[in-house]
Amino acid sequence: MKLRYSLIAFALILSGCNISITSFPSVPQLPTALPTEIPPTPYPDTPVPPAINESIVQSPALVQIQFLNELEAWGITETQVVRTNDGGITWYNVTPPDVAETGVTVDTFILDQNHAWVQKPDFNNFPNNGLLYHTTDGGLAWTVSSTPFSAGDLSFVDANYGWMLADLGVGAGSNAVAVFQTTDGGATWTQTYTNDPNMKDAGDSLPLGGIKSDLVQLNMQTAWVGGVTYAPGIVYLFRTDDGGHNWSPVTLALPAGAEHSELGVDKDQMQFVSATDGFLAVRMAGDSTQTAVYTTNNAGNTWTLTPTVIPNAGESDFLSAEEAVIYNGEQFYVTRDGAQTWTTISPNIVFGDSFADMDFVDPNSGWVITVAKNHRSLYRTTDGGATWLPVIP
Repeated sequence: MKLRYSLIAFALILSGCNISITSFPSVPQLPTALPTEIPPTPYPDTPVPPAINESIVQSPALVQIQFLNELEAWGITETQVVRTNDGGITWYNVTPPDVAETGVTVDTFILDQNHAWVQKPDFNNFPNNGLLYHTTDGGLAWTVSSTPFSAGDLSFVDANYGWMLADLGVGAGSNAVAVFQTTDGGATWTQTYTNDPNMKDAGDSLPLGGIKSDLVQLNMQTAWVGGVTYAPGIVYLFRTDDGGHNWSPVTLALPAGAEHSELGVDKDQMQFVSATDGFLAVRMAGDSTQTAVYTTNNAGNTWTLTPTVIPNAGESDFLSAEEAVIYNGEQFYVTRDGAQTWTTISPNIVFGDSFADMDFVDPNSGWVITVAKNHRSLYRTTDGGATWLPVIP
């Protein structure tokens, strides 16, 4: 799962659009008495990881996390970018200089333990200007360059090649965007597409109508943009095979009854786990909310609807061609056979509406961020979601 905080979603709130939102079923809040034991270092027989040469942040109030393995992770708070190399017990401040706010005000992409990017919008010149901070040493040093966009969805194929789906504005169920590419790590960008009718050479192959959630890239030629149109039976999913210059709709086989539901491809619900294997989770909101899961093993040329429609809709984490975890507001659904079958796991803590984010590195090891009474905590499981202990109480 990519660590990205996009202003496209944030812009929906500001725009005042009439957007329907389906909530999880009402469930109890976190119990008042929580376990207080902090789990041990994941690998007790290995040496203590070396300290990162930055200041320690005590109990950071994490907004989002991305674990690269059981030890290495990046996190975002409302004001800082942080890193850990001991499974989340110790966090270090690696915030770029001159970035006083993070959270929903920046767009972030983490490639690995060394390479990361933070896009800071210029709100005085929105949506046409911003600053992109880039690190190649895990946040110890950052370079900065100006960008011809302010905010959106940032992603990189490797340390040099990347995409940006720039948010140009939301209104009345429509979302103008522009597509950019970089070949030098974000120092310079080239626009390959826009659907803004007010801009020169605007196209319509990626329709203006519909709210775009994110761009999912396979390489520098092939990528997808997903979102929602708020019309029943329509999946907003488009593909490019020429670097974003032209887009075509993707046709999916729908589950029975989906033609009467609002269908959405939410942020981070489409992921490729290899050059050929990927997952797609489609939210179906009608009389009830369900999640349909699709898989591909031919680089997205075709998508196969899997047998189980999961009740409710929540966070998904796709780990390999065989393994995935979905949280549906009450239980964790775990597959080890490419979404052909799922095992349900009931957590010892009912997260309910306090659930804010999750990240798994394999079907057993994962972390969850909770928010209860404006307090953020971090929990960890090593048994697939059955047992959770606080790392940051």
